[in-house]
Amino acid sequence: MSKGATHRNRPWTRALAAGALAAAALTVAPSADGTTGRTETAVESTSPVTDVIETEVSVRIPLPASVGSHPARCDWLSYLRYRSSEGPSKSADADRILVAQPGILEGAGAFDSVARNTMKAAAEQGRHIEFWALDRRSNCLEDNAGIATGSATKAVDYYYGGKQVDGRKFDGFLTSDQTGWLADVGLEQTVRDQYDLLSAELPGQKLRKEKVLCGGHSLGGVLTGVFATWDFDGNPATKADAGFNQCAGYFALDTTISTSLDDLNGTPSGPGGSLLPGLIPDTGIGYAAVQAGLRTGVLPRFLALPAVLNPETMNLLALGGLAAREAPDAESALLDSVPSNTNIDTTGRMLFSKNSEVFLKGSPTIRDFRLTNEAVLGAFMDDHSAPLAFIQTSVGFFDSTGGADGTGGRIVDKNFPASNNDPAQPALFGTELKAIPDEPGGPLYTWRNYDRVGAADDPVYRSASGAPFTAAGKEVTDIGELARSLSEQPLDFTEDYFPTRLVTDIQLIDDPQLAGKLVHKKGLTANPKVTFVAGDGILADHIPQDENPVVLPGYQHLDVLTAAPVQNDGRRERIATDLSAFAR
Repeated sequence: MSKGATHRNRPWTRALAAGALAAAALTVAPSADGTTGRTETAVESTSPVTDVIETEVSVRIPLPASVGSHPARCDWLSYLRYRSSEGPSKSADADRILVAQPGILEGAGAFDSVARNTMKAAAEQGRHIEFWALDRRSNCLEDNAGIATGSATKAVDYYYGGKQVDGRKFDGFLTSDQTGWLADVGLEQTVRDQYDLLSAELPGQKLRKEKVLCGGHSLGGVLTGVFATWDFDGNPATKADAGFNQCAGYFALDTTISTSLDDLNGTPSGPGGSLLPGLIPDTGIGYAAVQAGLRTGVLPRFLALPAVLNPETMNLLALGGLAAREAPDAESALLDSVPSNTNIDTTGRMLFSKNSEVFLKGSPTIRDFRLTNEAVLGAFMDDHSAPLAFIQTSVGFFDSTGGADGTGGRIVDKNFPASNNDPAQPALFGTELKAIPDEPGGPLYTWRNYDRVGAADDPVYRSASGAPFTAAGKEVTDIGELARSLSEQPLDFTEDYFPTRLVTDIQLIDDPQLAGKLVHKKGLTANPKVTFVAGDGILADHIPQDENPVVLPGYQHLDVLTAAPVQNDGRRERIATDLSAFAR
């Protein structure tokens, strides 16, 4: 039985059985018999972008015996398949197939909006293409049974209250010593998974070369670059197996098609110029030593910090999306219902402190404010609140009514962890002015969606400098759709257990044990490509001009995936129109 039949499905798509739940908990030695299987399950969606068929596809492609003991469900690869309702049912009959690799800490569900928008735009242009959002194998470790209930209350009870869902009990978030097999899930396994999946789903190299467009978001651009140059049969003289010969073209979503993290890291000497500083270990040791450290557990097998970025907080984002989807305008009870522990409390202080004094004092906390569910999600992920650029979206702005002066609650500058007064604010934190509610225990703070910023009733909150915090041209994503993507998809928006080895391999890519596989260097330029750059995102201060990119004003790093189909200028979303045209 496939992973698609386990606890990862949502209530509107799943038909859980006791046998599936038991299988999901098994840990077995990997099979080497080559047995394959495939399931495709319809996904019902409440997206406003209709006439798009979404399915979850799972294909049994077992891990090699060398990785050792691992959960049985991890012998399956999954992806979300999007196609026009008027298009062909067989992928091989589509005009083009866009295959997307996710970025760091990102799952297939993150592509939902851009996939739907692109399918719709292509159909309007008279073409029927498909979009495949890949899910990394490590996502098999997640337990999403709580999110799958569709109820924030039930989800919190499952993860923190010991309550069961369909006979299943949450066993806790995994630790590094429980995921030893991830030590072998690096570049080679990741690109091999893509190659094997494409070969299984689209037999015939000529078909793949004609119809498949390979790409991704953020780190997904680097993985696509590695895939393009990889030699899959061990014989560099033969090129039918080369990665670039599985693709007709490349697409990059706020990234570049390369084999290096340099573009994503920005200027090495620049302040904060790194996608995930402090999270990606810079070991300073060689390839063999790193592999030994991962296998023995001296180095962590998946990326996690003590707070802000770890499996529990990634799951908390999904909980926030679920609450905002279920009751967007209701006063949030989520932060009062989850426990007070070091990780959650420190994360809350990092995300919701007005200045360093408040952070150090620990008061007031986000629990002291009255916020709607949408306002909580906005505080976590909006570019005027979230302190980390790579998780920022442009989903609107805080709002309030009923403040002490009758005009609404105060909203002031947020000067932590970086100050709005610093003209050289590190790129790590994003370039937009940060804001925060300033009346704990006072009025209810609500959320003004992206398409209501700049409306006649917009109070236009201003920074202490006198500048407006935001404007209509800076807002591009519908917060309701962000919440839906976070909580409705059968394959997650976030990735709880990102393999450390995947990034250490990229850092050590010149080591002979890896470089010997990246032999088709010309593969990076062997096919046409299109590059989209978020105008306010992580590449904004070093836009790769040699890529001839499409620069998207107002977009943040995640907006290239989540932007609404119609923008505030009344035009169709640019990536959807240009990417569907490129697929021609």
